[in-house]
Amino acid sequence: MLAYIIRRLLQSVIVMLAVALVSFSLFRFVGDPIVSMVGQEATLAEREALREALGLNDPFVVQFWTFITRAIQGDFGISYRLQQPVMELIMSRLPATLELALISGFFAFLFGVGFGVYTALRRRGWLSNAIMTVSLIGVSLPTFLIGVLLIWVFAVELQWLPSFGRGEVVWVGDWWRTGLLTPSGRASLILPAITLGLYQMTLIMRLVRAEMLEVLRTDYIKFARARGLSNRAVNFGHALKNTMVPVITITGLQLGSIIAFAIITETVFQWPGVGALFIRSVQAVDVPVMAAYLMLIALIFVVINLIVDLLYYVVDPRLRVERAQARH
Repeated sequence: MLAYIIRRLLQSVIVMLAVALVSFSLFRFVGDPIVSMVGQEATLAEREALREALGLNDPFVVQFWTFITRAIQGDFGISYRLQQPVMELIMSRLPATLELALISGFFAFLFGVGFGVYTALRRRGWLSNAIMTVSLIGVSLPTFLIGVLLIWVFAVELQWLPSFGRGEVVWVGDWWRTGLLTPSGRASLILPAITLGLYQMTLIMRLVRAEMLEVLRTDYIKFARARGLSNRAVNFGHALKNTMVPVITITGLQLGSIIAFAIITETVFQWPGVGALFIRSVQAVDVPVMAAYLMLIALIFVVINLIVDLLYYVVDPRLRVERAQARH
């Protein structure tokens, strides 16, 4: 087990270095940050002085090595646009994105598994057919359109929920600001959470349904029924447990996708997260912020994949048996 974890950690380091290299290379061609930092009245000498001060005249290898060594220490430099430390900017907005992603992921997993199990066990019922039909909306419609529709129905027409912003937030600790402890914060979270989690919910639901139907046809399920076990014990004690093995893998990847692709949802609902910060940084060619954002997303994916692999190892006893046999 320890050797497996060490091997995965080494692979994670390689992935992080590759992401850093690719992102740092691409951002050299998105534009000149000096143009967005100085006005039209700036002289050529002033532009060159600023470029030299930022290290933009250094060779690519030197710039990349400086970026990596600082990133290891948690220092991603100064934002070209806001003239503030990049890490402070990201940490000030990270709680908003993490809260939105975690609530969306919980919503997607809870309803995805619930609807998936129900439609598998009651696949001929009218409600199951209605759920499967409605689920096509989550797969077919783009995220921004779902957000606009929800805003139009619940914020404009019914006026039940706010259409933008995070609501009132309170401090928890030194750097975490949360809206979960205030009524307006919880109300502001509902629409963006549904918008971000709807697509993932439909994927999880269809995966659970397909895996559940496959498991229910296996011989050991038929044997369990022949032994006289109740439907509840068979469906939830045996079938659902074996269904969750691939679902855990997909759910972990979907959580990473929720965090990575929260940009669209944050833009539609004007949610003050790191996704909105990244969009503004792209417009201003703020390379330090863009590179730090991609490094953060890559780190989140690496950590989630590592956790998923460990959970997969715990849930599926066949992997433990195979590794025990390989050692002997």
